[in-house]
Amino acid sequence: MTATKRAVELVEIAAAAAADKLASDIIAYDVSEQLVITDAFLLCSAANDRQVRSVVDEIEERLRKAGAKPARREGEREGRWVLLDYIDIVIHVQHAEERVYYALERLWKDCPVIPLPEPVGAAGVGGAGQGGPNRGGIGPAERG
Repeated sequence: MTATKRAVELVEIAAAAAADKLASDIIAYDVSEQLVITDAFLLCSAANDRQVRSVVDEIEERLRKAGAKPARREGEREGRWVLLDYIDIVIHVQHAEERVYYALERLWKDCPVIPLPEPVGAAGVGGAGQGGPNRGGIGPAERG
């Protein structure tokens, strides 16, 4: 089983929204083979609490326009790690420090990466907080 077309579409919309708010290290995983609760995870980092909120707001707005409503939203008060659960996809917007500490990529490294469209997928992600080639995300050095 692989992520549904709708899940991939939502991931692409959310990734573009995150990139527009200058989120970094954007990467998506197809977790449908590993989890029954969702098809895909989208991970991205933000430099500070304010940017985390800005990225979350933009993602929610774009997904709302695409007809998707979150089933659950957690972590907003602290502004360091916000989880948006859209059933088909789960989005993690993390402060850069939390991204490094929790290293969610380690947990999902065996899952297929969902390719992200240009310009989001133009640059790579080599791990939390570091740009790197060919991993389907946008790193700090590539934002221009």
